[in-house]
Amino acid sequence: MNIQSLLRENIKTLKPYSTARDEFKGTAEVYLDANENPFPSAYNRYPDPLQKKVKQRISELKGIEPEKIFLGNGSDEPIDLIIRAFCEPGKDSLLITEPTYGMYAVCAGVNNVTVKRVTLDSTFDLDVDAVKQALDSSVKVIFLCSPNNPSGNLLSKEKIINLITTGNSIVVVDEAYIDFAKDEGFLPVLAKYPNLIVLQTFSKAWGLAGLRLGMAFASEEIISVLNKIKYPYNLNILTQQVALEKLSSAEEKNKQVDIILRERSILTEQLQALPMVERVYPTDANFVLVRMKDARNVYDQLIERSIIVRDRSTVVLCADCLRITIGTPEENKKLIETLKTL
Repeated sequence: MNIQSLLRENIKTLKPYSTARDEFKGTAEVYLDANENPFPSAYNRYPDPLQKKVKQRISELKGIEPEKIFLGNGSDEPIDLIIRAFCEPGKDSLLITEPTYGMYAVCAGVNNVTVKRVTLDSTFDLDVDAVKQALDSSVKVIFLCSPNNPSGNLLSKEKIINLITTGNSIVVVDEAYIDFAKDEGFLPVLAKYPNLIVLQTFSKAWGLAGLRLGMAFASEEIISVLNKIKYPYNLNILTQQVALEKLSSAEEKNKQVDIILRERSILTEQLQALPMVERVYPTDANFVLVRMKDARNVYDQLIERSIIVRDRSTVVLCADCLRITIGTPEENKKLIETLKTL
C-alpha cells in the first residue's frame, strides 16, 4: 500500500516547525537558543520534543523500535492527528463500528470529516460484509476498538486482518484495554501491515489517567507524519519524568492488573446473581457491560448513594445497559451491597 497516496496533499508538502532542540542533538554547556529563562529550576528548559528516553524504555518493553512509536497527550491526540493527516475536510470520511469510543466521531466532527457508521453484530463483533459495503474511495481511515468500549470484548482478530489486507484505508486498532485481555494484540504483527496503526495508553492498566499519555505504534513512515504535524513540545517534562519512573516498575502494574482481573470475575458472578440483572456481557477489559431492568432508574439511585457508573442505555445495541468499571475490592463490595438494597 502506498501510504503517501492516502495523505492529504497539503500534509505531503507541509514544512514542519523546527524547534531549537530539533536542530541541535546532544548536550551543551550553554543553551542560548530557545529564549528560555536561564536561571536553573526543574522546568526552565523545554522538554525533549521527541521523548527519546521514554520511547526507548517503551521500545524495550513492547519490542517495537523507537522510530515506530508516537507519544501524545492521551490517545486522543494521535486520533486527532491521524484524521488531520489522512482525511481532507469536507471531502474524505472515516468509518467506525458502533457502539464504540465516542472520540473518533468527535474528532471527525471537529475536522469536518464525514463519519460512516456500521453496527456491530449481536455479539458485538465485526460484520465484515457490512463494513466492506460501506467502504468507498472516500474512506481513508477505519477506527476499531479492541477490546471494545463499551462492550468490553475483543473483536475477532481474523476479521480485523481481513479489513487491513483487503481495503485501501488506514486501519487504527485502539487497544486501550489490551492489558486486561488474554491476547497479545496487534503489536507482534505490526511490521506485516504498512496501513496499520495500534493505539495504547497509560490511562488504564498503568494507572496514569491524570498524566494524559497515549501511544501510537505504526510504520516509521506514518510515525514521521504524526511527528511532522504535532505541536512542537506536546509532552511536558513532568509527563516524561513520571512515565519513565512508572515504566521502571512494570511489576507493580502487573500486580494491579491481576487484582483487577480477579475482581472482575468476582463482580461478574455477584452481578449475575442479582434479580435486576438480565445479562452481564463477556469482557476482556477492566469493566463490564450489564443489562438491567430499568437501568436508568438504577443509575439515578446509585448516584444518590454516591456511586457513579456509566449509563450506556442510549447507545446502539446497549439498551438498558450500564457500564461498570472494576474498582478496588472495597468499592466493588459497596456497589453490590448497594444494588441489593435497591
